[in-house]
Amino acid sequence: MTAPALMRLVLALAVVGCCAARQAGGRVDLWPMPASVSRGARTLYVARDLKLTTAGTGYKDGKAILADAFRRMVAAIQLDHAINGSYDGLPVLAGVNVAVRSPDDELKFGVDESYRLTVPSTGSPLYARIEAQTVYGALHALETFSQLCYFDFILSVTGLHWAPWTIVDKPRFPYRGLLIDTARHYLPVPVIKSVIDSMAYSKLNVLHWHIVDEQSFPLEIPSYPKLSNGAYSYSEKYTINDAIDIVQYAERRGVNVLAEIDVPGHAGSWGVGYPSLWPSATCQQPLDVSSEFTFKVIDGILSDFSKVFKFKFVHLGGDEVDTSCWTTTPRIKSWLVQHGMNESDAYRYFVLRAQKIAISHGYEIINWEETFNNFGDKLDRKTVVHNWLGGGVAEKVVSVGLRCIVSNQDKWYLDHLDATWEGFYMNEPLTNIYNPEQQKLILGGEVCMWGEHIDASDIQQTIWPRAAAAAERLWTPVERLAKNPTAVTARLAHFRCLLNERGVAAAPLAGYGRTAPSEPGSCMRQ
Repeated sequence: MTAPALMRLVLALAVVGCCAARQAGGRVDLWPMPASVSRGARTLYVARDLKLTTAGTGYKDGKAILADAFRRMVAAIQLDHAINGSYDGLPVLAGVNVAVRSPDDELKFGVDESYRLTVPSTGSPLYARIEAQTVYGALHALETFSQLCYFDFILSVTGLHWAPWTIVDKPRFPYRGLLIDTARHYLPVPVIKSVIDSMAYSKLNVLHWHIVDEQSFPLEIPSYPKLSNGAYSYSEKYTINDAIDIVQYAERRGVNVLAEIDVPGHAGSWGVGYPSLWPSATCQQPLDVSSEFTFKVIDGILSDFSKVFKFKFVHLGGDEVDTSCWTTTPRIKSWLVQHGMNESDAYRYFVLRAQKIAISHGYEIINWEETFNNFGDKLDRKTVVHNWLGGGVAEKVVSVGLRCIVSNQDKWYLDHLDATWEGFYMNEPLTNIYNPEQQKLILGGEVCMWGEHIDASDIQQTIWPRAAAAAERLWTPVERLAKNPTAVTARLAHFRCLLNERGVAAAPLAGYGRTAPSEPGSCMRQ
């Protein structure tokens, strides 16, 4: 039996189990799985005009972050159905009371995302209650609440099974990321926003925006406006106002935006507008290490970034640097000799100087792991090392006291279509890291949607549902994670169908990434 056929069999059995579980009060269909869940046996019905109240809150919601999130949640549970049934004689949940302790709504790294959600089974009127330290914990609670609800096709109202509920929850890791790549293919702003929406459904909280690369430079930079001459076309660009809009849209959903400029390699597009950034017209990358203008441009970009991207980190890349252009370009070779540097020295010099520029603009730095592998002892001590080449690196990084983000390509690269959701689920960031203090240095992980073979037409079905499998690994306490991914197949299938219902083109579980349904059948069986 082939792997896809076996998965279809597992899903078919899961559908049968799903029906039995619902009838018997079995499986909890929440994704990611909360830290603590208890429930009862009563069915409630959600009022058509569900109310938001804020009794006991210390948060004024001046930016309407909570009010907007509540409206989105109501729309999500109604799913465009006509809620026109009668509530006569039904136990009705009249509203949700949200009490947020902190008045601060600045989205900082490490912000408290915990919450407590209770749904009573008795009382008049019936109100669910959310308690959270910050509004961002409350946003997660609203998402969890939405997943408790369903549309009752017989009564034409929204139902909620198994009250009373008590859910206490918080994330396992503070960094739960998804990378998108707008250099290999341009992604329109509405598409980026749809990705952000879907991230919030699975409680991912960092959008890593790999903005530019050797192929294109789509972002307008006010300090150096000719850089965006390196875009694919006149229309495939982002203005600074577009970037501000994306950042603000993400923040209102509890998602930070991590901006990346990859230097000194992956930068051929920079020289379209400023050819002096190239070593030569025929040898265009890495950026010219011998030119002061190179570092002035980096300084200008990061100065502009600091006005837009408020996340505490900036990503400076540093990976896959082929330094041969530096030694084959006579003036750069002479500069290396004059400064007593070989190619490796120049690579280190470039990365460390770029780090200092970023620090001068208030950022902490993330670099791809090659910088650590080549000169880890010279990196700024606040550097976060982004592991991608494979296993074993994270434990080395934390052993010398540096922080790390895990994205090992064999498990968490979404462009690897043969990487299955089971592998995404089982990839453990703390593998072989047993010291509690060193474990704290693993900030979390990130799934990477590199853009060579995706664009607006297929990005969502390439991301989902595999990214959701990693999202549970990064959110749920380790003791609550399944030791065998088969145990969560039915629950993930349910979440994938929920994404589809919300307009997210999540692909079937059966088969490899971005696969099409193999035959007619229920969403739950694919």
